[in-house]
Amino acid sequence: MNIDTKCLHTGYEPHNGEPRQVPIYQSTTFKYDSSEEMGKLFDLEKSGYFYTRLQNPTNDTVAARIAAMEGGVAGMLTSSGQAANFFAVFNICEAGDHFIASSAIYGGTYNLFGVTMKKMGIECTFVDPQISEEDLQKCFKENTKCVFGETITNPTVSIFDIEKFAKIAHKNGVPLIIDNTFATPINCRPIEWGCDIVTHSTTKYMDGHGVSVGGAIVDSGNFDWSAHAEKFPGLTTPDASYHGITYTEKFGKLAYITKATSQLMRDLGSIQSPQNAFYLNLGLESLAVRMKRHCENALAVAKFLENCEDVAWVKYAGLENDENYALAQKYCPNGTCGVLAFALKGSREKAEKFMDSLKLAIIATHVADARTCLLHPASHTHRQLTDEQLKEAGIDKDLIRFSVGLEDAQDIIADLKQALAASEA
Repeated sequence: MNIDTKCLHTGYEPHNGEPRQVPIYQSTTFKYDSSEEMGKLFDLEKSGYFYTRLQNPTNDTVAARIAAMEGGVAGMLTSSGQAANFFAVFNICEAGDHFIASSAIYGGTYNLFGVTMKKMGIECTFVDPQISEEDLQKCFKENTKCVFGETITNPTVSIFDIEKFAKIAHKNGVPLIIDNTFATPINCRPIEWGCDIVTHSTTKYMDGHGVSVGGAIVDSGNFDWSAHAEKFPGLTTPDASYHGITYTEKFGKLAYITKATSQLMRDLGSIQSPQNAFYLNLGLESLAVRMKRHCENALAVAKFLENCEDVAWVKYAGLENDENYALAQKYCPNGTCGVLAFALKGSREKAEKFMDSLKLAIIATHVADARTCLLHPASHTHRQLTDEQLKEAGIDKDLIRFSVGLEDAQDIIADLKQALAASEA
């Protein structure tokens, strides 16, 4: 099936007399006829459901759909995109380990990696995504366990060179993890370019309507954990908490997701509710159609801003003179996303007056929504970063992140025009 069809049909196939829509299994527990059957589930000897904190049929159905869309072998849902990124790295890193991440990532992820995980004894080295292969190689250590980046960076909307980072990661025997939230599998499938594990904040385009917080992890099944067994003992040596099971031996290509579910979800409990998974599924069904409109609208808005005298600069990889245009044509030939970045000429006060004067677009923490919204990252999502860290992440203090919605593009542009005029008054 093509990707547009996968949005509607993968992960769930109702049989005779069964519900056409994915059912909501709003239950914490599941009944079994014998103690022995239940025991086999707890020992990972049998597949099934016994407690929603670990697995739920609604969640698994939606995760399977996302995995099919990304071209992976298995997926899992989490309570948020932040939880997905944490689980994706923590599943193969422990105290004393090291990993590499692009510096141009969402501020919350930057803080998670650079502050919170540091307290857990896991070190992160942040690198400029424009780094050369030679300099990237110098960042690897004996205890490096993975490399992390975002397909389209938040909020700088740059395109990540997946193949370059995949090449060096694999040369050093570690997987590449990509957050594909902004591009979605409609516009880019990182696994096809060498990525091993894909994450999402499903709160964004996948849900698309601002109704449910969630995250997802998809494993490509391509990384050979056993070939680098000494680096990944959690996957390749016996797990004492499950009677000595070795995940790679027992579960093969499903080892990574099985460990993440049976260990991390068991102990940390960042499960997505079945109700939210149901909402997410509704969003997935229209994702292909919505992404096309988001990209069309964003390009129209970017072209308007590009020719506006009040605008200092605009970044959108769909513009032919954008520095990321070539990479966008390579990785996202059908469009990138609906998010762009720009800055106004003049003072910070003028920019604030402009934002406050918008009537259709709203100031909101959210992004990648059906409705147009915006924020000032240095004042909002990235305000915990120092000036030096903002510079390292490539975030200009004047940068405005503008998430173009599904409204008529001319209405969005008209709103920008009136707000620009008001900021001059």
